[in-house]
Amino acid sequence: MRLLVVANRAPIRKTDTGWSPSIGGLATALLPVLEEQGGVWVSMGEEPSLPERQPYPADDPNFHVRRVSLTQETLDNYYYGMSNRVLWPLSHYMIEHMELNDAFYADYRDVNRRFADAVVEEAQAGDQVWVQDYHLMLAPAFIRTDWPEATIGHFWHIPWPAMEVFRIVPRARDLLRGMLGCDLIGFHVEEYVKNFIESAHVLLGAEVEGNIIHWEGREVRVETHPLGIDTARFQHMTDEEETQQAVQNLREETGTEHLVLGIDRMDYTKGILKRLLAFETFLEDHPEAHERVSFYQIATPSRTKLETYQQMKREVDEAVGRINGQYGTDTWVPVHYRYRKYTQRELCAFYNAANVCFITPLRDGMNLVAQEYVTSNTDGVLVLSELTGASYVLEEAVKVNPYDHNALADAIRAAIEMPRAERQRRLDRLKEATQRLDVHRWANRFLQAMDAVAAT
Repeated sequence: MRLLVVANRAPIRKTDTGWSPSIGGLATALLPVLEEQGGVWVSMGEEPSLPERQPYPADDPNFHVRRVSLTQETLDNYYYGMSNRVLWPLSHYMIEHMELNDAFYADYRDVNRRFADAVVEEAQAGDQVWVQDYHLMLAPAFIRTDWPEATIGHFWHIPWPAMEVFRIVPRARDLLRGMLGCDLIGFHVEEYVKNFIESAHVLLGAEVEGNIIHWEGREVRVETHPLGIDTARFQHMTDEEETQQAVQNLREETGTEHLVLGIDRMDYTKGILKRLLAFETFLEDHPEAHERVSFYQIATPSRTKLETYQQMKREVDEAVGRINGQYGTDTWVPVHYRYRKYTQRELCAFYNAANVCFITPLRDGMNLVAQEYVTSNTDGVLVLSELTGASYVLEEAVKVNPYDHNALADAIRAAIEMPRAERQRRLDRLKEATQRLDVHRWANRFLQAMDAVAAT
């Protein structure tokens, strides 16, 4: 039985020495499966020069990549438009950022149709199909129409909003019908499962029995499958001599007793500005913490073509300048702000050096940074937004409402003053939870669920 993975991004990347696996949880989890049992990874073709069909590895292929080529206009409408200016803000309850445009949906539908066509062309009897994320909501139903006997799963990597929010988007019912082409749909946590089931029941009139949706004579199972990280890899990178030297350099650079860390993509869902303003309030309320606490905010550039993201960066830049201008001294920089990309190995140094990791998105499907910190740190405190999927599975984090300004400021104080014994107890429990969520276990659990569906 082969696996057909259907995802927006390809699992391999071109380097100076040839082709290598991409860096990221999905490729890390699924490439070993493809290498073991064979199959196809269907992805977007971002560059016209890349081959439509590429065996990998070239000298002794285990599987191949099938690319769906897109023009720049189609990419803009499908990816930057429908995916990231409609579905992304909708799913994160930020409908004020939605930009509705008929051309967005038209190209989104067309691209999903082309992904489905590629899957059907590549399919062999007995193959299983695993579709990934919000970029490909319509593809399952297209595949089902052309390949009725297929076993199709879908994993949704971001929040699924409450039915009252999801129904706001035009074509909501069409999008749901697309998803219900699946046999199995996975979400991070039970909240998203319930929201999806209610959406299908209310908006489509689908009959529901527990976590099973009856649709067009089939059963669609909707389950929780929380995603994790490659824990062994992060532990190994953290322990490397190069990483530990970087940890020492970071601590010397900040020169303070406490290092508070924030690591995010520059995205309006991540709560970066609110976090900075909370640190500003903390400094105002606790002058005794001056020159004892430093805040390190890493913001990875993201979707820089979109005006919403450009405006957010300007606001963050201004906040950092104001805080450092107000409170900084000749020997102390309160906020170290880095707007750039770092490798995962480099991030491990930040994780290991930080006494506190401040992860406070306004909404997040899971948030893997929280798990990366827990895995890479030895005695720190995780402060975590209660509006993330991670808050359901990382029980020992210090939970905060990211919209509660004073609570955010108080959480910084509570974290740096937490007794060592309590810090260690919490972190040990968090490490155990993160091990259970490991990305390889996640993939195996989902594929086992797919096997069970196929056997019925």
